[in-house]
Amino acid sequence: MSETHGVLLINLGSPRSPSIPDVRVYLKEFLMDPYVIDIPAWQRWLLVNGIILRFRPKKSAHAYQSIWTEAGSPLLVHSKNLATEVSQGLRGVPLELGMRYSQPSIASAIQRLKAKGVTKILALPLYPQYSLAATETAIVVGDRIAAELGMSIAWIKDFFDAPWFIDPMAQKLRAAVAKFRPDRILFSYHGIPERHATKAVKREDVCVFGDCCASVRSDNRYCYRAQCFATTRALIRGAGIDEKSTTVSFQSRLGRTPWIKPYTDLLVPEMPNQGVKRLLVLSPSFTSDCLETLEELDIRLRADFMKAGGDAFHYLPCLNSDGDWATGIAGMLKEKLGSLG
Repeated sequence: MSETHGVLLINLGSPRSPSIPDVRVYLKEFLMDPYVIDIPAWQRWLLVNGIILRFRPKKSAHAYQSIWTEAGSPLLVHSKNLATEVSQGLRGVPLELGMRYSQPSIASAIQRLKAKGVTKILALPLYPQYSLAATETAIVVGDRIAAELGMSIAWIKDFFDAPWFIDPMAQKLRAAVAKFRPDRILFSYHGIPERHATKAVKREDVCVFGDCCASVRSDNRYCYRAQCFATTRALIRGAGIDEKSTTVSFQSRLGRTPWIKPYTDLLVPEMPNQGVKRLLVLSPSFTSDCLETLEELDIRLRADFMKAGGDAFHYLPCLNSDGDWATGIAGMLKEKLGSLG
């Protein structure tokens, strides 16, 4: 029996609306994931239901309201537009979009592929750098659902230095630097707890979050922090900018446990005192603009920088549904599908 191939694009997801009830539902699904908060189930239940969901939905709803558009969630809108563009480039290969949390779910996307006769899926989580809390949880869910439906699934686990990702982003960065002329370029990546990084590489005994992240090797192949620095180096080369004018940091930490450093929100307010008056910020851990880029960076971080004495702040948007980005994904997927037979 011949196999029919299809493509699954995956992103994180968004609440159905920026209302407090919908944000609470979304946060509960997200935070109860053991790959996100990796503590014993009973402790996670108490933490999420007894503490976080009592206070955070209102604050998060306000943040979502500040970025929500008439078309809906920016992340979902950009993801759908990208899926449309990539699908056109695949010329008849079935493609569906699934979100790890909320709708459209990964399960519904795989079911739609099955209804189209697909038996083997090539899945691309839209996260450049591998992490347990984003990539691996999608893989676990996707594998389970595909198996239940009698389908097989192959994964593209990361693309932190892939030309089809780096080239269009470097082109945007080069143009922004030429126009804005920043004093400093900040690469702000989504943070993860230190224990997530060490668990992913299974090298708790040697990981020091320092020089060991200076390159991606066989012993740290899935180190999130090392991959972030590799993305930065690739973008610096691609954009032709001076490495000395750049800084790498990590944002969005939650709770009191140590997260990978340095922290974006602590670095940026100090920059004006260090002579940085014009700051350009980008976040290459995201491919679609979302709460963490539009509200956390372009609104809150901008305000912090200007309040601290900065003169000008420029946020460089994600690739979203950029034409070269979509074309690159389609070309890569066609090549991978060919290798799958």
